[in-house]
Amino acid sequence: MSNEELTCRSYVVPQLQSAGWETPPHAIVEQYQFTDGRIMVAGRTVRRKQGRRADYLLRYTPDFPIAVVEAKAEYKRPGDGLQQAKDYAAILDLPFAYATNGHGIVEFDFHTGVERALLQFPRPDELWARLQSASGLAPELAQKLLTPAEQLSGRIPRYYQAIAISRSITAILQGRDRLLLTLATGTGKTVVAFQLCWKLWQMRWTRTGAYRRPKILYLADRGELIDDPKVKIFFPFKDAVHKIAAGAPVLSRDVYFATYQMLAEDERRPGLFRDYPASFFDLIIVDECHRGSANDEGRWRSILEYFAPAVQLGMTATPKRDLNADSYAYFGEPLYTYSLRAGIADGFLAPYRVQRVLTSADALGWRPSPDDLDRYGRTIPDGEYSTADFERRVALRVRTEAIARHLTDYLTATDRLAKTIVFCVDQDHALEMRQALTALNQDLTARDANYIVRITSDEGDIGRGLLDNFKRVDTHSPVIVTTSQLLTTGVDIPTCKNIVIARVINSMIEFKQIIGRGTRVREDEGKLSFTIIDYTNRAMELFHDPAFDGEPVRVIQQTIDALTGELIAEELEASDDLRTAERQDVPYDADAAPSALPRKFYYDGGQVEILAQVVYELDLDGNRLRVVALTDYAGGQVRALTRDADDLRARWARAEQRAAILRGLDERGVSVESLAAALQQPEADPFDLLCHVAYHAPLRTRRERADTLRRERSDFFGQYSAAARAVLDDLLEKYAAHGLDELSLPGALKLPPVSQHGDVPQIIRLFGGSAQLRTAVDELQRLLYAA
Repeated sequence: MSNEELTCRSYVVPQLQSAGWETPPHAIVEQYQFTDGRIMVAGRTVRRKQGRRADYLLRYTPDFPIAVVEAKAEYKRPGDGLQQAKDYAAILDLPFAYATNGHGIVEFDFHTGVERALLQFPRPDELWARLQSASGLAPELAQKLLTPAEQLSGRIPRYYQAIAISRSITAILQGRDRLLLTLATGTGKTVVAFQLCWKLWQMRWTRTGAYRRPKILYLADRGELIDDPKVKIFFPFKDAVHKIAAGAPVLSRDVYFATYQMLAEDERRPGLFRDYPASFFDLIIVDECHRGSANDEGRWRSILEYFAPAVQLGMTATPKRDLNADSYAYFGEPLYTYSLRAGIADGFLAPYRVQRVLTSADALGWRPSPDDLDRYGRTIPDGEYSTADFERRVALRVRTEAIARHLTDYLTATDRLAKTIVFCVDQDHALEMRQALTALNQDLTARDANYIVRITSDEGDIGRGLLDNFKRVDTHSPVIVTTSQLLTTGVDIPTCKNIVIARVINSMIEFKQIIGRGTRVREDEGKLSFTIIDYTNRAMELFHDPAFDGEPVRVIQQTIDALTGELIAEELEASDDLRTAERQDVPYDADAAPSALPRKFYYDGGQVEILAQVVYELDLDGNRLRVVALTDYAGGQVRALTRDADDLRARWARAEQRAAILRGLDERGVSVESLAAALQQPEADPFDLLCHVAYHAPLRTRRERADTLRRERSDFFGQYSAAARAVLDDLLEKYAAHGLDELSLPGALKLPPVSQHGDVPQIIRLFGGSAQLRTAVDELQRLLYAA
């Protein structure tokens, strides 16, 4: 038992118990873990860091935490753990933090900013009275804060969800009528909305103070965003739920769901929302409120203004930007923000790699020859076309095919059954991309006609059915979906592992929504990370935008041949002279072609290659690094762990020290497998790979090392009997074929060809004992790496 554990058992728990913290409804939660732990990806290895854990969480009621306690060893000062306690309390949005060594107690009150020493822990009612006074709420209103969350559905709020719920309810009880929550995509905004509604419904809160169930309207801009919550998350409300549709208004329910489009007025109707009295709703929740619902010129603004008496809560995944500043002007500054960065750091959202793939057309631009005609016989207007023009002004079939070929090769090398979304410029582009991918994957489309599908508005009910299957965790078809706008938001695809960007994205709002399609974690399905493949060279501008709060784990830029789809180069530093297209889309001149023909030109000739790979690495704190080559980065990490090549060699020959080096590299995101792949040296000894990138030593294969040892150190083998030499020779051959792990004892003795020399005891006797055998194998390893 550690000193801290002894302090906890002997002193802290008894003191908390004597203060009444284990007297129901008050509770002590020991070793309270409130994050899952950041997911770390190194090559093909995925692991979690340890989650954040407070020594004690004090709950005033089972559903209402109020303080944290950090305990340190008895020999330390009482306040040594206070900073940690304050950090945890700040994260958990709790008003009180305590530190103790079992004898003294130090308290920090976040409301007053006062730090003071105590002789004993405050009683629960004392802390509740202090919290109630600080909230400014009357006792009867403050008591409503203790309304428990709904738990029968199994959707117990995470810590940040609980904060969003608590702050919203407090603001509502304080009389605020315009509220905003900003929660990253994939962090459960709908769960927050449900629990908020449930608590208000249970406490019979109304905006007028009348004691009855509140009337609540849940608004979204797509049917998908109301149908799923209504059925899956809000089901505990049972018959109190109603979806607004055409026909006579239903006034007898409590929780209403509707899309803006269903309620809004247009040239054909005055607006279905007018069928309800302006004072009918107590609370309106506006999901994805950044999508224009609060815009002064938006046709949905009239809905919110009509129901102006209601408390209105906006929910968004997008931080404040110029494009959606109207939402902030309408709802106010966010009550609470939980960012993509925080979600990844806590382990609730999946980290990602970014693979940046650049075609020659995107890097260098494309210009038609004077006699080039498109597939409709039209002369293509002369000019320099760039990324922003492709699939808007001119469609290059060879570019689409090059992208499809590269994506196919990528999936073949990783996982052909990994769910993948390809975001295209428009529906037509999505169709051509689907056709190009289908042509390259006929072995799988022959077995499953829906392996690759297009899902856009043109597909109608068929597309919605395919989308339902794509979203489901228990289905494996379709696998690849091409789309344009339909899947950018409001679609939860928990097992999506690849986000492919084949169109220019100029909006940070849209960019974050697209990235959010891959951020869900499904550990039970092996979904712990995802890959973003950018074929436009434009998404990187958004990654580096200060407003983007979730930097990538890795960014790779590749060069592929447009005709064969093969990897030409894996250049890991960005070229300074790569072109960057204009930030704004280039408008299309409608007069340049007859109106009966398509609005863009389709060119089916020419050749497009893929030109460039860039790796961006993050340090352990999640801060963005400069663009570096993978080999340069790996070399720096090796030098951080070892003094020089001799030190690396000496430590590498000892199994436990070799394991420590590999573990240290893994924690820094370096794996010898990815290094071997980057250097295209699969047969190289891992030691040589590391020595090469760190200290510029020549690369040698395992076979070369084994042959050198046999040739130059016959004296080592000569000291053993012929039978023992045969065992050592077989071990050396296993190393040459498979690596140093094959020399691990006693496992190496149980497998052929070594096992052909007898069972383990018999082989040990050939060397005169187990100690002698281990000495021989250790010396074999040392000599392999001798200078």
